[in-house]
Amino acid sequence: MKSPSLLFILPNLFTASSIFVGVISIVEASKENFVLASWLILLALVFDGLDGRIARMTNTTSQFGVEFDSLADIISFGIAPAMLLYFFIGDEFGRFGILVSALYVIFGAIRLARFNISTAKTDPNVFIGLPIPTAAVFISMWILLFHKYNLEEYSIALLFLALGVSILMVSNFRYPSFKKVQLNKPMVFKTMIALMLVASLIYLFSAEGFALVIFAYVIYGPLRALRTISLREIKIKR
Repeated sequence: MKSPSLLFILPNLFTASSIFVGVISIVEASKENFVLASWLILLALVFDGLDGRIARMTNTTSQFGVEFDSLADIISFGIAPAMLLYFFIGDEFGRFGILVSALYVIFGAIRLARFNISTAKTDPNVFIGLPIPTAAVFISMWILLFHKYNLEEYSIALLFLALGVSILMVSNFRYPSFKKVQLNKPMVFKTMIALMLVASLIYLFSAEGFALVIFAYVIYGPLRALRTISLREIKIKR
């Protein structure tokens, strides 16, 4: 039988791996290896997703693990994408580039702090505000696209996109968490087909596929809010 202490270490090793990969991403971005730096942020997301699931599977969740995970997130999904953005284009726009990168990290930290204190009070199937890992992957994937298609002359758009997702992180828009999704039998088959199609798209066009999926998730919050407001106005008119 495995020692409980060793089981406790296992999920934290994945959290530490997320930090390590985030730091490597920063180093590679400073060397102008932007493609590698972008994919490393996605790899950090994989480690971030595994640590919590392994902790729940092995029944080794702890307050230490929660705090450690938050600190890892601010490095891998806060500082790493902010530095990637700055090295890719932000340094060409002086103080504005610095400001956008700094606001991204600050708003990301606020998002994490708010999540930590409100987890027990909110619906586990919903995130309030855009999750910081999603914002990080959004920025890294769009940097990949701009680099792949030589769109550097339009790269200032990336700064405004980063500013936009920074604001979404501290917004009250609701996003699905997918943590406790329960599907009936007909939906299981349809969901499997949809996931296969998405996986095929990502296989054929990796950067484009990830960018499209993440973009759809990012705009879901504002679109959901607009739909709610529209339905409310229709009810009032009736």
